[in-house]
Amino acid sequence: MAVKTNYTANGKNYFRVSASFGRDANGKLIRKYFYGKSQKEAQQKLEDYKFGLKNGLTINSDVMLSSAIKTWLFEFIKGSIKDSCFDRYECTYRTYLKCAPFCNKYIKDVTALDIQRYYNDLFKNGKSTSSIKRADKLLKRFFKYSISEGFILRNPCDNIKIPKDFYTAAAEVEIFSKEDLKLIINYTDNYPKLIKYIALASLATGMRQGEVLGLKWDDIDLDSKEISIQRTLTCYTAIIGEERKLVRDIHSPKTKNSIRKIPLPDSLIPILKEIKKQQNINILKAGTYYKDEYKGFIFLTKDGNLIHKSWVDTSWRNYLKKCNVKHKKFHALRHTYATLQFENDVPLKTVSILLGHSTISITADIYTHVLKKEKEKTMDIINVLNMC
Repeated sequence: MAVKTNYTANGKNYFRVSASFGRDANGKLIRKYFYGKSQKEAQQKLEDYKFGLKNGLTINSDVMLSSAIKTWLFEFIKGSIKDSCFDRYECTYRTYLKCAPFCNKYIKDVTALDIQRYYNDLFKNGKSTSSIKRADKLLKRFFKYSISEGFILRNPCDNIKIPKDFYTAAAEVEIFSKEDLKLIINYTDNYPKLIKYIALASLATGMRQGEVLGLKWDDIDLDSKEISIQRTLTCYTAIIGEERKLVRDIHSPKTKNSIRKIPLPDSLIPILKEIKKQQNINILKAGTYYKDEYKGFIFLTKDGNLIHKSWVDTSWRNYLKKCNVKHKKFHALRHTYATLQFENDVPLKTVSILLGHSTISITADIYTHVLKKEKEKTMDIINVLNMC
């Protein structure tokens, strides 16, 4: 029978019904309580719960979302995926889900409306569509796990509509113009050459930043003029105990198609020779302080350490300022390479193989939306690297 509780919220009374559902492993009676603004609402929640039990819901489903998602992330997910991937998941959890307004609810009580309202609020407060998508991807995966554990019967994320910024959603693929490339390649004033060489390696081959930083001298075959891409360098912050530490992780590429051989452009050969020459000078200068464990890598700091992504991103931004070129992300070099291939009638499948995409459809989705005005900027610049 429903009774008024002694609990009030904002001056309003709530009704409560209770029922027993057997005993736990220690013989203690399992009693559940259901609340509602009316007797009918409280009773309906009890009936819904009984229906859920008949259809696979577990009795122990009264688990708070905040504690459950943390346990799932750190005890089930961690160790089953790459550390760099877990770092992204943990960052998304910490930024968007840890303090979400619905996290103080039981898992079974979280509704699609709760989540939709939260995403809408994030968007109104300036969060990007891509950021909200990352949060939704993680939350959806958690609720899928919750279904398998019998905590819930349906995934509340299934019918969520991610708010879209139509300007962002239709964002153009960023590429550098012929004039931009001339400035980038020809700039020789007082600035470290390393960032320029890293950039030219990506521009001339279409390699991802991590693939460039993961290159070893053994990957370069001057006789066949090929580059073997076998690894990638990822930098992330790992949680070790109670501390967050910077980690440089050398691992195989994400997909099997990313492990590939690509042509070595003639324009890169003198650059590689210059890097090798400077590396030998650095070894002599650093002496015993030089890190021997990374000697086989092409792109290293002066003391022989692997290069961190944040250094590349910061140095790239500063380098473009020096060149008087409007800032574009480092990845725009890869987009520029791909666009140049298309402008020179290289088949879609070939470009997809060169880029290391897992499927040809990924390549098509990215580059078939390149706007005409962007294409026109790249006409007749496929050999621009020869100016180097």
